[in-house]
Amino acid sequence: MLTRFGFYKACIIAGFIMLCGAAQASNLKQRQSELAEIQKQISGQQSSLKDTSRQREKLQKLLKQDEQAIARIAKKVNSTKDALKETDKKLAELASRKVELDKQKGTQQKVLANQLSSAYLAGNHDYTKMLLNQQSPATIERLLAYYQYLNDARMDAIKQLQQTVTELESVEQEQQSQQRRLNALIVDQQQQAKKLNQEQAQRQQTLTQLQLTLSSQGSKLEQLQIEEASLKRVIEQALNAMKDNPKMEGLSSRNKLSWPTKGRISSGFGSQRSGEVKWKGVLMSAPEGQAIEAVSAGKVIYADWLRGFGMVMVVDHGKGFMSLYGHAQTLLKSAGDNVNKGETIALVGRSGGQTEPGLYFEIRHKGQAVDPARYCKR
Repeated sequence: MLTRFGFYKACIIAGFIMLCGAAQASNLKQRQSELAEIQKQISGQQSSLKDTSRQREKLQKLLKQDEQAIARIAKKVNSTKDALKETDKKLAELASRKVELDKQKGTQQKVLANQLSSAYLAGNHDYTKMLLNQQSPATIERLLAYYQYLNDARMDAIKQLQQTVTELESVEQEQQSQQRRLNALIVDQQQQAKKLNQEQAQRQQTLTQLQLTLSSQGSKLEQLQIEEASLKRVIEQALNAMKDNPKMEGLSSRNKLSWPTKGRISSGFGSQRSGEVKWKGVLMSAPEGQAIEAVSAGKVIYADWLRGFGMVMVVDHGKGFMSLYGHAQTLLKSAGDNVNKGETIALVGRSGGQTEPGLYFEIRHKGQAVDPARYCKR
């Protein structure tokens, strides 16, 4: 049973969750209302170039909010998945321990039963009779020592059995607690999945309207140039944030690294995007939600949403090297965090207005983009 403190604590947590859920629902409704207003403006007038540009900026802002909301929920979903795995593992360990304890309990009960049976069969000896029968003191002493040994052995067996029973009860209680936690996590995961679907549907509506404002080739090129400028500013910020750290060894083209995620390269380094705009990294097609791993150890110097690239993370590897990961569904690390080689730092997504899931990946040296294939295994 819950203690009074535990009951109050559970009430407070439940209230907090309800408030968070209400706030998220309110935020979603507000964005839906804003989108409806923009849709009305687009369909209800012959927009001038200036009006279209203004609507596009509003939609970009709305897209950012949608994708940030998706990132928050996706991060919670990922955390819940980890918690489910940990709980399943704990339950498996407890089940294994319970089997051991049940077996141990059975063995101890048999040992104790045998000892009690032996004591009963040898129990016809009476200390008074031994004295009256004038048995030798040495014989009496040996018999007393023997009986004391048997008694100590029985007491030790009883004590061990009691300890086993106590631990077994504790394991069973822990199993029940972990099962309740597992059930709560499953319910929570279902609710989070529902919210994620709602946010993704909202994002798709926003993206559809945004694409309508980018119907001409010129507007698409203008958009790419704006995105390139945004990325350039982030790289400059990252360069300013980079610090010489002798513990960070940089990257070497001699020691081939693993690609940050498993997938097919759909757009290679230096290939044309539109007009004179070329890819400064590679675009990898991969399933949404798949792990993105740091290609080498380093420190996160940027982790935020960036126009055209969505949820972006930049990792400083030392000696002027940095790696950039874009279009993520969510980021699992924050600026200032240290990361290890192969550590999961984000999940594959389609943020930044992408219609298909994938990862945008760059490697830069002293601010200049270099072909990731020089450093990663083919």
